[in-house]
Amino acid sequence: MDRELLIEAVKRQMPEKRYRHVAGVVDTAYVLAQRFGGDPDKAWLAALLHDYAKAWPTDRMERIIREQGLPAELLDYDKELWHAHVGAWAVREELGIEDEEVLDAVRYHTSGRERMTLLDRIVCLADYMEPSREFPGVARIRELAEHRLNEALVAGFDSTIGFLIERGKTIFPLTILARNDLVREIAAAGKASER
Repeated sequence: MDRELLIEAVKRQMPEKRYRHVAGVVDTAYVLAQRFGGDPDKAWLAALLHDYAKAWPTDRMERIIREQGLPAELLDYDKELWHAHVGAWAVREELGIEDEEVLDAVRYHTSGRERMTLLDRIVCLADYMEPSREFPGVARIRELAEHRLNEALVAGFDSTIGFLIERGKTIFPLTILARNDLVREIAAAGKASER
């Protein structure tokens, strides 16, 4: 499917305001991929698709999670997580996207995961910091993202975790694992540079 057809397919899934966010993530992911040595074309594609199912009704997403054997534990956590896994399933089924790296970047853009790929990191970070995002700490995330991908992503996870704690919500375990994995990676890189 060519880019224009993909863009139109994505636009049909969401209101205009959500698509403006997606367009911001696409532009930001493309820049981050160039900055940090990622594949700009894959970053473009994964960013375009990342919120494919975001505007779908929760009962539709719940049905897909149950019927398609997606991780059932998602249903025990905030519905904001559901669209990522459902979206990865949907873009494979509806759009014929087969690239597992792109599908994983869609699947884990909200939660993160251990051993995130560079593409996972780029899409997740772009989702945090695209130009229309405004929340406490986003300026710091953008500043870190000028030179330090992992540190910027940790700051994003810290923001999400802090937000959930303030509201008394549960935290999806993959988010904690992703953050801890990045913190260990940053520490190891720091020790290696001291040698």
